[in-house]
Amino acid sequence: MRPSEAFGWAWTDATFRSASALRVPVRSLGRTLRAGLGLAGLGGVALFGGFLAFVACVERDERPLDGRADGIVALTGGAQRIGDAIDLLANGYGRRLLITGVNERTSRDEIARLNPTQRHWIDCCVDLDYRARNTIGNAIETRRWMRLHRFSTVAVVTSNYHMPRTLVELDHALPGIERVVPYPVVAEGFDAGRWWQHPSAARLLASEYLKFLVAWVRTRFEDDPERSRAAILVGRGKPIKMVAEPLLLRGQR
Repeated sequence: MRPSEAFGWAWTDATFRSASALRVPVRSLGRTLRAGLGLAGLGGVALFGGFLAFVACVERDERPLDGRADGIVALTGGAQRIGDAIDLLANGYGRRLLITGVNERTSRDEIARLNPTQRHWIDCCVDLDYRARNTIGNAIETRRWMRLHRFSTVAVVTSNYHMPRTLVELDHALPGIERVVPYPVVAEGFDAGRWWQHPSAARLLASEYLKFLVAWVRTRFEDDPERSRAAILVGRGKPIKMVAEPLLLRGQR
């Protein structure tokens, strides 16, 4: 009797054959894991490279508009956007201004109070949109407003970090538009060029970059933003009709 047999076990040829058979799937699993990790690494590098390209595209400084447009659209989200848009209107860069995504508690008088020197332009040539709840809604309301006034060119005012996603949504909502002129607003103290030194700026740019990617992918598969199921999700559960209800003419609200 072999010494090992006395303890109830022994190495046999069958044991060695079983161990050898196990080595093949183990090696295969290892190769699969390494390949998966390699692909994940390449994906991470590509994602980070895309982020750097996105940051490079974000305008660092405000600059004069390149030419005039029929209309001007300002997306809410910062008081500076509205003030800059009204200044563009007053300087003749457009015939009318749409402020889209206005809070329901914000009135025309409130906007005039915050911009006292531009009261004339606010009374005569500014339209307020209370329907849009997100960037998809902003694009939808811009399209309706441009069709209502038969505009073929538009200047767009929003924050510099928000401009890439805004242009994607407008390009999707306004196929065949003659020209969209971006006017990125740079918030005071926000330096996209030194994002790595400011955690809050890094988080904001990273969040906007991911939203930009989602918008870009979504618009490749959707035919019409007014039938977008994503509008419900982006609107945090608000019904789609909040960004697609029938257009009301000025004075009916």
